[in-house]
Amino acid sequence: MNKNAYQKYKTTSVQSASREKILLMLYEGAIKFTKLAIKAIEEKKIADRGMNIGRAFDIIMELNNTLDHKVGGEIASQLEQLYMFMMEQYTQANIKGDAAPLHANLKLLNTLYDGWVQAVEKIKKESDDSGQKAG
Repeated sequence: MNKNAYQKYKTTSVQSASREKILLMLYEGAIKFTKLAIKAIEEKKIADRGMNIGRAFDIIMELNNTLDHKVGGEIASQLEQLYMFMMEQYTQANIKGDAAPLHANLKLLNTLYDGWVQAVEKIKKESDDSGQKAG
């Protein structure tokens, strides 16, 4: 598949994805860029470190900006605090060239991702069950 066709496919898959799928894709991206930033620190590649930390930071900032405090209430407030902490960790990792804050963020991201996967599966199962009962 040529690069242009792949890019169009990727764009279409994102545009047609459900809100839940987009949320999971954002977490997957943050995890990927955090891992790449850790690798860049280990390999002493400063430009790659900055670029990947920046991408992960931007994803977390977007997740934070899209929190709905009216709907999410206490959970949204707790996620906001967590996201702010993570953004600070990315900043410290980039300034100091230290992978420890990135490892902490990676652990948090994996935990959050797993939790969201379970929540999405539960919602999907509940909507499937209610659809079968109605039909």
